[in-house]
Amino acid sequence: MSDRERIKRIVAYYMRICETSDPFRIAKQLKIEVQFGPLGDYAGCYLFAKNHRCIFINNCLEGAELLFVMAHELGHAIMHRKQNCYFLRNYTCLNSLVEREANLFSAYMVITDDFLEEHNNCSASVIAEMYGCDCLTIESRLK
Repeated sequence: MSDRERIKRIVAYYMRICETSDPFRIAKQLKIEVQFGPLGDYAGCYLFAKNHRCIFINNCLEGAELLFVMAHELGHAIMHRKQNCYFLRNYTCLNSLVEREANLFSAYMVITDDFLEEHNNCSASVIAEMYGCDCLTIESRLK
């Protein structure tokens, strides 16, 4: 099974058992603490400390970008439980496997097949701009 297929299955599993695709509601059901605050150049971060999972989100985010970042950090909390991860606003750390996995997790969670079908005339770069992510993640999601 490819990494892409594995991540797609993980997302589907959590959406099914939590009965939602809302990453905030899933985090709440999994008892993952979520906090908002000024994070400077970071869009968000995931920290694992003393057996507690915590997500911090930059309080300047909104809309689709906020959902994408939250789902990205939730991806870290689920797939990279014991690693502390920081998501830069300019998304330059995509050479890291864990960052690429978290991005793909987020893309499968918040960018629905219905949305992609409705926007089938949009390029990957246009969709990436809508969600504040990179084109490679969108291109991988479209496969």
